[in-house]
Amino acid sequence: MKNVKLWDKEFRISYPANEIKKDVEAMAQDLSRDLANEENPLFLSVLNGSFVFTADFVRNLKFPCEISFVKLASYQGTKTTGTVNQLIGLTENIEGRTVVILEDIVDTGITLGKLVDTLNSFNPKAVKIATLLFKPDSYKGKVKIDYVGRNIPNEFIVGYGLDYDGLGRNLADIYTLV
Repeated sequence: MKNVKLWDKEFRISYPANEIKKDVEAMAQDLSRDLANEENPLFLSVLNGSFVFTADFVRNLKFPCEISFVKLASYQGTKTTGTVNQLIGLTENIEGRTVVILEDIVDTGITLGKLVDTLNSFNPKAVKIATLLFKPDSYKGKVKIDYVGRNIPNEFIVGYGLDYDGLGRNLADIYTLV
C-alpha cells in the first residue's frame, strides 16, 4: 500500500475506501430504521471535514430529511487548540425537531460538546450524534455518541474529508501519520 506525503509529513493507509463505504452504508441503514417515523429530521453536517461523509451518508438514507451545515474549528496543524470558534451558525428553526449531528471524527469532544449545548438552547425534540470515526481513548466529552462507523486509535489521520493544514481532504482512503 502506498504512503502519501502532505506538506512535511508522511501518512500510511489505514482505512481503505471500500471499508469506509461499508461503514457509511451500515450507519445510514441504522438511522433509516431508527428515524423512519420522524417528521422532517434535520441532519447537521459539521464542516469542513464532514462534507465527504455527509454526501455519501445522506444518499443512503431511506426517508425525506433536511440537510444543513455549521462550521466550527478547534484544530491547528495536527493538534487541537482546546478552544472552539463558531464560524458559521445554524439558520434553521430546530424547536421540536430531531437533529442529527454528522461528524467526520469525534476526538476530544470539545467541539461536539459546544455544538450540542448550542443546539439544546433552541429546544429541539432530540439531538443525536452520528460520527464516522471515534477516538474513545481521547474522548473527554459527556455527550452520548449514538452512531459510530468505526473506533480508531488516538492517531492523527487524513483523507475522506479530513486534512492536514488544508491538504488530504480529496483522498478516497484514510491515512494515519507515520
